[in-house]
Amino acid sequence: MDIPSVKNEAQYEALRDKGYSKEKSARIANAPNAGKKGGKAKPYEEWTKSELYEQAKNVGIEGRSKMNKSELIYALRNN
Repeated sequence: MDIPSVKNEAQYEALRDKGYSKEKSARIANAPNAGKKGGKAKPYEEWTKSELYEQAKNVGIEGRSKMNKSELIYALRNN
């Protein structure tokens, strides 16, 4: 599969196999830390609104400029 807009193709395919949508799979696979081991990041509730906004921007969440902190957290967890 040759998708030029997907940075981590293996992760994209694994997510699609798990039933994720094409859009969500691409967003996750294109995140700056795509494919790296996780578990060391602090929970979103401990992030500043600015940090949440930047993360939402990185994953392509629309309408983020009008969201408050709790809405950004919800959007990051559910998009």
